[in-house]
Order: sequence, then structure tokens, then C-alpha cells
Amino acid sequence: MESAKRTNSACTDLSGCWCPSYGTLYNLRCRDDHGGINTGLNNALTGMGNSSKVILGLLLDGMMAIDMGGPFNKAAYVFGTAAIAAGNYDIMAAVMVGGMTPPCAIALASLLFKDKFTKEEREAGPTNFIMGLAFITEGAIPFAASDPVHVLPSCIVGSAAAGAISMFFNCTRMAPHGGIFVFPVVGNAMMYLVALVVGTLISAVLLGGLKKKVA
Repeated sequence: MESAKRTNSACTDLSGCWCPSYGTLYNLRCRDDHGGINTGLNNALTGMGNSSKVILGLLLDGMMAIDMGGPFNKAAYVFGTAAIAAGNYDIMAAVMVGGMTPPCAIALASLLFKDKFTKEEREAGPTNFIMGLAFITEGAIPFAASDPVHVLPSCIVGSAAAGAISMFFNCTRMAPHGGIFVFPVVGNAMMYLVALVVGTLISAVLLGGLKKKVA
């Protein structure tokens, strides 16, 4: 009996040592994987930056909307912040307008196409105007999670359009966050606002057309 107790105690001690070690190794492995993804994306984006600004805007803003806070979104954002350090303020402008578009589009769609959203979604929808204007893309996540097949493509197309317009008109911004509330540091602010409005309208209309009516 005493031997069994000692064995159980040893196993418990070993488990206590093993679990943190396993967790540490798992976290390190995940960081390596995500780091590799981000490095590859950054290399591809850097090579593209020298060829076509409009295409770069399309790609970056599509990435901002495709997973809304995931690896692609973060890679695009990191690329934008690095561009600020290099003095390329147009890239950060495109990245941010792409992140602002999905929440704003969902808010607008929930007002225009009420029969496509549940009661809870209609009540929560307008809040996304504030989140979108503040560059909090994650406000769109609950809507995307409930209907990814229709929401994600709509948001990607609108965001990509916004990024392309921002790049085409050489809009710039020197702040990596703040959304519409840091307009004093936005270059060509009028066309930047146009980019946001056009992207929002495109996504909202697509949402209204693609989403099915709520039973």
C-alpha cells in the first residue's frame, strides 16, 4: 500500500512537471508555425509592393477581412506598421481602411436588410459602426462566425475595393491605429473617406444579396 502511494505521488509530481513543459513546447511550436506564415506573407507582399500599388491594396485588404484577427489579418497589419517605419504611409492607410470596412458594412446591412438578420443581430448591428470607425475589425466576428459562407466573401470584396481606392488616390496615414478618429494625420482624407464609404456599400449590398432571409 505504501509503495502504491509513493508511485501515485511520483506520477502526480511527474504530471505536474510534464504539463507545463508540454504547454511550453506547444506554444513555442505554434509561434514557430505562425512566424513562418507571417514571414512568407511579408516576403510576398514586399515583392508585390514594387509592382502595383493598387493590386497590393487589394491583396492587403482582402487579408484584413479574410480571418478578422487571425494570421492573415495580423500579417497584413504588421506589414502596414513596418511600412510606416520605412516611410510608406500609403500602405498603412490601405490596411486600416480594409479593417474598418467589415464592421461598418455589417452595421449598414443590418439596417438595410432587416429580414436577413436575427433580432439579436439587428440589435447588435449598429454598434459595429462605432467599432468599424475605431478600426476594431473583430466586431464583425460574431456575424462571420454565424454565416461565414456569405459574410466573409462579402467583407473581403468590399475591403479589397476600399484598399484599392485608397492606394489609387495615394491616401496616407502616419498612425497605426485610431481609425477615423485620427483623421488629422490622414493624407488625402476626402478620398480616404470615399474609399471607406464605397467599400462599406459594396460589402453591405453583397451581404443583402447573398444572405438568406431569416425564417
